[in-house]
Amino acid sequence: MVLGMSLQAFTLVHVIISLIAIAAGLVVMFGLLGSKPMPGLTAIFLVFTILTNATGFLFPFKELLPSYIIAGISLVLLAIACVALYGMKLKGVWRPVYVVTAMISLYFNVFVLIIQSFLKIPALAALAPAVPPAPPSGPVFAVVQGIVLVFFVVVTIGAWRRYKPMVFA
Repeated sequence: MVLGMSLQAFTLVHVIISLIAIAAGLVVMFGLLGSKPMPGLTAIFLVFTILTNATGFLFPFKELLPSYIIAGISLVLLAIACVALYGMKLKGVWRPVYVVTAMISLYFNVFVLIIQSFLKIPALAALAPAVPPAPPSGPVFAVVQGIVLVFFVVVTIGAWRRYKPMVFA
């Protein structure tokens, strides 16, 4: 039981939170490229990404896993992104700080989504078998993760250069 739910129900809630965070984050990412702030969707992205990382720590565990390290780093990045956006209002250096920290947090969520997809979807698992508790491996998995990493690096650089939200006094 986790938060009064069976482990299966809690896992489902965690997955739904994660998918909402990723979907909102992808829309926000493309908004950054078009210099569109999208304040409501950005708040949803940030809140649900914080929730997905926080709820990840509630799963029963016996040892420190890479997923906990990624979640911890992501929470620090999200705190910085929130300070940059809401506290510092993206002034000066805080604009690129926000873009980079928010996009790295989104990348981490997508990175974990890919790992979980290769673990849970039989067709993908056949392409990149894993021996638990190790993550999937092999050339197909590496190529997919590599493409996603390059995509996020290119988009983050583009957002860094192009995102110039209007500042209202």
